[in-house]
Amino acid sequence: MPIAAVFRVTETRDPATMPWYAVRPRDEADPRWPLPGKPEIVLKAEDPTEARAKFEDAYPSQPFGSPAVPVPNAGPGSFRGDPDALVVSETGEPSAPRA
Repeated sequence: MPIAAVFRVTETRDPATMPWYAVRPRDEADPRWPLPGKPEIVLKAEDPTEARAKFEDAYPSQPFGSPAVPVPNAGPGSFRGDPDALVVSETGEPSAPRA
């Protein structure tokens, strides 16, 4: 009996050639920012939209909401649904962290 396989082909860029993006809060005093003492996070992405999505996935803040807001990934502190709260800009490769 033959075995069938299904493959999904997606077009992606080689991670080595993907640009770096800095993600930071528009307001430095925004209490939702999950990295106190760190003004921005730098990550690789295809484009600014993907950089924002990666940040939101990595830092959902309250991943299961709260009793008042029982929606996954939309609890108080989440940047989801507030596109003006984050600034995403292309940047250079970050320096290696020092020990």
